[in-house]
Amino acid sequence: MTAAVDLRKGIGDIHTRRWNDPARRGDGTRILVCRYRPRGVRHEDETWAEWLKDVSPSPELLAAFHGKDQEPISDRMFRRRYLNEMRKEPARAQVQALAERVAAGETVTLLCSSGCVDERRCHRTWLRELLLEETG
Repeated sequence: MTAAVDLRKGIGDIHTRRWNDPARRGDGTRILVCRYRPRGVRHEDETWAEWLKDVSPSPELLAAFHGKDQEPISDRMFRRRYLNEMRKEPARAQVQALAERVAAGETVTLLCSSGCVDERRCHRTWLRELLLEETG
């Protein structure tokens, strides 16, 4: 369940996985990009080096996607709203900072929920796309 990109020389790779997927050689910095920290995981058992919750969907968007107290929104609407959120602060600043790290040569692996098995429907994939746009 890996999506890696070979970019021009000097640019790091961007991988995507779930937080409970085993670390692999070449993962670089493993970054949790979930709104909520996984329950029951002791800090010493964390599989990530950083947690950037501001680059994850807002609580309101997650509720809409999961249909909490409302009809669930479509995947297409979820993606559109997520990308709009990433264009606003504080997410925008974190997306730009992460893109700068990749542009400087750092390899990162974006980690999402253990229950998020379909990368095509996951914000980690869309975040990866944003980072690729930012790094050219």
